[in-house]
Amino acid sequence: MSEERHNKALEFHSELDPLYSPPKTRFGFLAATNHSVIGIRFMATAIGFFLIGGILAMLIRAQLAGPNTQFLDPGQYSQVFTMHGTVMMFLFAIPLIEGFALYMLPKLLGARDLAFPRLSAFGYWCYLSGGLILLAALLFGVAPDSGWFMYTPLSSKPYSPGINADVWLLGVTVVEVSAACAAIEFMATVLKVRTGGMALSKMPILAWYLWATSAMMLVGFPPLILGSIMLEVERAFGLPFFDPDKGGDPLLWQHLFWLFGHPEVYIIFLPGAGIVSTILPVFARRPLVGYNWIVAALIAQAFISFGLWVHHMFTTGIPDLSLAFFSAASLLVVVPTAIQIFSWLTTLLKGRPDLSLPMLWIYGFFFIFVTGGLTGVMVAIVPFDWQVHDTHFVVAHLHYVLVGGFVFPVLAGIYHWMPLFTGRRSDKGLGVLAFWLVFIGFNLTFFIMHLTGLLGMPRRVYTYAEGLGWELPNLVSSIGGFMSAVGFGLVLIDVLVQWRFAPFVHRNPWKAGTLEWGMATPIPSYNFASLAHVESRDPLHDDPDLPACLAAGEGYLAGHRGDYRDTLGVDGVTGEPEQIILLPPPSYLPLLTALPLVGVALCFLFSFYVGSVILAVVVLFMALRWLWETGLREDPAPIEAGFGRTLLPHPAVEQAPGWWGMIFTLVFDATFFASLLFGYIFLWTIAPNWPPPRFLEPAPILALLTLASLGLGGFAASRAVAANRQERESSRSSWLLLAAASGVAATFGLLAVPIWLAPPPTEHAYSAAVLMLSAYGAFHTGLSTVGSLFVLARCRRGFVSPLRSLDVRNASLFWSYSAVSGAIIVAVIHLMPLVGAA
Repeated sequence: MSEERHNKALEFHSELDPLYSPPKTRFGFLAATNHSVIGIRFMATAIGFFLIGGILAMLIRAQLAGPNTQFLDPGQYSQVFTMHGTVMMFLFAIPLIEGFALYMLPKLLGARDLAFPRLSAFGYWCYLSGGLILLAALLFGVAPDSGWFMYTPLSSKPYSPGINADVWLLGVTVVEVSAACAAIEFMATVLKVRTGGMALSKMPILAWYLWATSAMMLVGFPPLILGSIMLEVERAFGLPFFDPDKGGDPLLWQHLFWLFGHPEVYIIFLPGAGIVSTILPVFARRPLVGYNWIVAALIAQAFISFGLWVHHMFTTGIPDLSLAFFSAASLLVVVPTAIQIFSWLTTLLKGRPDLSLPMLWIYGFFFIFVTGGLTGVMVAIVPFDWQVHDTHFVVAHLHYVLVGGFVFPVLAGIYHWMPLFTGRRSDKGLGVLAFWLVFIGFNLTFFIMHLTGLLGMPRRVYTYAEGLGWELPNLVSSIGGFMSAVGFGLVLIDVLVQWRFAPFVHRNPWKAGTLEWGMATPIPSYNFASLAHVESRDPLHDDPDLPACLAAGEGYLAGHRGDYRDTLGVDGVTGEPEQIILLPPPSYLPLLTALPLVGVALCFLFSFYVGSVILAVVVLFMALRWLWETGLREDPAPIEAGFGRTLLPHPAVEQAPGWWGMIFTLVFDATFFASLLFGYIFLWTIAPNWPPPRFLEPAPILALLTLASLGLGGFAASRAVAANRQERESSRSSWLLLAAASGVAATFGLLAVPIWLAPPPTEHAYSAAVLMLSAYGAFHTGLSTVGSLFVLARCRRGFVSPLRSLDVRNASLFWSYSAVSGAIIVAVIHLMPLVGAA
């Protein structure tokens, strides 16, 4: 770098670093919203939970090392077993993905931050709080003890009368709020927050993997959240969703859980596969073979994975046709997986692989994950699954897929990107020893466990008798488990040693071509002093001088541009710059919004339901306060963005990130609603003790009035958008007031059904389902009412104009969704009784 560029780079750093760093005050770290800070917090917390989950795993292996062991009693073992699975699945794997994506996505995409930095901070506080609720329960001896899948009726009140199951339902739900926030954040970021010229076809392959993962999270988590709410409501108020004596069905929980649970396997695998697709070409010293094929394969895999959930329910007595369909779907998912594996192998064969430490973990991934895939094909065959279901064979298969498909690539990624994080690179010695301890120990633990399962050892037993042939395999598994634990400990030591003592290396020691290696090291808080215009997937290979150019301000949005953070917003397909995204400053609002939300869960846990209602109102108030701080009060002028372009700030652009955030929020919401409809129809058609003894009393006038209110509310909100576009302020206000009034009427009409017309909800699952549907519709019409009044207030304070129309357009979009979903609810609850009566 020339002296002139060096001086400019120092000048830009001195201007930008204070702007993007957390406040330097005593509690300023609590207000941090920078994606690097939040991403590191997520990853560090997830690794902490991984260590806790590993300790719990060692307790399990110590208990099962020999027959008739009394190391743990049955109650303790149930808590340890349940918490091990819960920690690894909900507090380690998914949050580590979130943290990795939070940290890496803007760097991969050549941006300064994510689309909604405060949403990421809010998600972290929810994740940390939900995890602490679960860990506190473990410390106090009231941890969940019904298995990490919480099957009913074992987790229902008669068989789990304490708060153990409630801890799981409420704690995991708070954590899942974090996952929902991350999914919305990543979807909008990949679509809109990229550097100039980065079309979808030029995105780094890892960004595609993270985008597909986010889409799966967006659609996969709502069924679990719904199931958790239904089971908690059943436990708290006696609504019998899963009680067969009152028209419920325990299998409904399994359906809702595995609608989340099987896609989650691929949610965990895809980021690991993305790391492999990113690292492998670097060390093979050639471009990735079949980029387009891999993109098509991972999208196909994401779709197919949602058709496999009954794969886990082959022994529940489902019809033969369903068995055949889901078995075929389970085999079909092998195809996109195989496309990716053969693409990686071809890249290796055509390249000149370097056996570095990251590649050692990649080779371990190939062996372990392919082995897990082969046993996955075995359990997809119904007769074989009948033999090994709920045995240690399935435990072994699960760990081969998840540890092989996720943990090994993550460790490869740690060693690959560590020079980027620290500017240092360690010697291979300790890392190689750690690899072989983990690799050998893992295979000793779980390869032998296949044999234990074939010998008939069931899952979830806390001990076993002598003479069954299980003693030696279990002893070998336990020895392997402790060996791999030592290996993971050495990995942690190696990383800490590298962080502190390893020699410094020059930037980009691996000679990678993606943008994250174009930043200074250690990485500045703002990522790039200016943003690149890219023409290919490997811009650093095209222009090795690009990092120096960006540091010296020779790109988009160079240097200090005012007392606000900013980054580039682009067309979702072509990558052409179209807006300047104004990023929010550090804020305590994410923390202050998360705390009352956690309070809602804690009040519910201890049956203080009035407190839950009060704190829910506080959450709504804080959310409105949060939204009030967004936007501009005057129409902005175009801003010079670089390369001869002038762009408007995002509040004055139609395709702003906030618009797409609302779209993706409604996708999540619609999936929740579809799951609720699925549950209602499942109970109606499959559950025992149907039809119910009493149906909803006919009320055609109420139904018509409710439909009319819904339609009028949606129409009024759309007319407010048109009036805003035509600069008719008084008309806009009138339409918003009409939308709010219609929302009140629709809310009343929806709530009237379970309150006055339906039988008591504790009497039969039918009435409980009607209550859930009505409450869902009333909640949305109520929010539409509040939203209309909120936008009206924003209009009167100058936040809305024909150019700055996001508020009114989002309110109309949400009203349209509320009207459509409300109309479906009215039709279902008023027409289904006619079907039942017939």
